[in-house]
Amino acid sequence: MEYILRTLTKKQEVDSIIRDTIDKVLVLRFGRSSDPFCLQLDDILYKSVREVSKFATVALVDIDSEDVQVYVKYFDITLVPSTIFFFNAHHMKMDSGSADHTKWVGAFQRKQDFIDVVEAIFRGAMKGKLIVTCPLPPDRIPKFQLLYKDV
Repeated sequence: MEYILRTLTKKQEVDSIIRDTIDKVLVLRFGRSSDPFCLQLDDILYKSVREVSKFATVALVDIDSEDVQVYVKYFDITLVPSTIFFFNAHHMKMDSGSADHTKWVGAFQRKQDFIDVVEAIFRGAMKGKLIVTCPLPPDRIPKFQLLYKDV
């Protein structure tokens, strides 16, 4: 069976997939199809989608689309790729040792890293948690320096 990563370009499409994905983790990759880091992550997502298909749905969101800018601003997507997780329309957060628990910034290093993260989020969500601890060792978590303007 061939798995294709769905690309969302409209706010209604993003709203619909968040609302309609039940009892599965929804993985939304925010980025550009022309960015090399996004392409690296897309390759990992594409290779992993079959393994996580029983407990996760993966979709891509094009941040250059004017219609999804409300989500880009709401989730403060400043670096791409950024991956956001949902479960039963609830935004799932992950403590990965950074100051920002709302999203995963950067690409995963390996396919198994992505599968481990999605599985940890699924297990936590099934227990009613809204924030889970990242299962990856610190050396495999992308590090970014957060800069705050006008604070």
